[in-house]
Amino acid sequence: MAYEDAYKECVWVDFEVLEGFMLDSLKSAGLPEEDAKVVCEILITSDRRGIDSHGIGRLKPIYIDRIDAGILNPTTKIDVIKDDKTAAVLDGNNGMGHVVAKKAMEMAIEKAKEYGMGMVAVRNSTHYGIAGYYNLMATDAGMIGVTGTNARPSIAPTFGVENMLGTNPLTFGIPTDEEFPFILDCATSVSQRGKIEVYGRAGKELPPGWVIGNDGKTRTDTNQILVDLTKGKAALAPLGGIGDSTGGYKGYGYSMVVEILSSALQDGSYLKDLNGFDADGNKIPFPLGHFFIAIDPERFMGLDTLKKIAGNICRGVRNSQVAPGEERIYTAGEKEHVAWEYRKEHGCPVPASLQKVMVELRDRYDLDYKFDFE
Repeated sequence: MAYEDAYKECVWVDFEVLEGFMLDSLKSAGLPEEDAKVVCEILITSDRRGIDSHGIGRLKPIYIDRIDAGILNPTTKIDVIKDDKTAAVLDGNNGMGHVVAKKAMEMAIEKAKEYGMGMVAVRNSTHYGIAGYYNLMATDAGMIGVTGTNARPSIAPTFGVENMLGTNPLTFGIPTDEEFPFILDCATSVSQRGKIEVYGRAGKELPPGWVIGNDGKTRTDTNQILVDLTKGKAALAPLGGIGDSTGGYKGYGYSMVVEILSSALQDGSYLKDLNGFDADGNKIPFPLGHFFIAIDPERFMGLDTLKKIAGNICRGVRNSQVAPGEERIYTAGEKEHVAWEYRKEHGCPVPASLQKVMVELRDRYDLDYKFDFE
């Protein structure tokens, strides 16, 4: 299937238009211009890399709606709680997670340049967009990057049905000698809410095995699942699937690692404290925690050696025997590179549901935009 066939119901919109629109919308929602630029840079990077679950589709439901509800601070105040040679702890004061996270990874990179490694833990932050962005920051600086974040409860532990853990991505970035770095950016669940929202916007049912109901059986009814995930009536399956026969305990275990590192080092919130509601059912902030690690390969056998061997490993894997019926093997970060090669010429695919949201925001903020899809 041709790449564009997967988006035949969408209109392709120029990235400059999307980025400008998001910037103006966020400024209208109360963000200082410099903070709005950071958020836009991370959201548009997601769309450029084909990660449609975390780009402009998140602008209103995750960020603007939470600002409107008073549970996300549009002005981000970052407090440095501790700052040592190789480590630091930041408090984001429920500001924009992207702004806090970019600052944290910048600090980790600077520490790694001076001491070989740097790690920064963050508390009281919020949703920070695609985790892979911060790993790209590290690889662009010639570093290995690692980051993770906890999130509102949505994953059930193996042999459980209650949503206890977040989708909790554990992500890595490694420089290579190829056109693109090795970037592994994925949740510790089979899928994550953003991808389910993409299915919902397309009116499609979910594949079996992504979501478990309170009866212990898989569910596929996408739109009702999106409602029930917030009510505790459905939960995401951990990476590996429902039960332990296909290794679900592995995803469950990795999710626990991220939960601990996103809360215990920084004395932050965890598990049900991240569900976004108080005891009376009122909306409250999602005080998320993150961690960021940068490693300087020059302190080992050098950046060039790392890049060459990492590239050789990627090429060796891609050149191995392909399964019958499949065209090729990919390595992490390659599909995103392929997406950008296509999208930089064609723009970003915008489905009808998102077109409607863009028009609503344009009219609400009285922005000077006339979209091609109108």
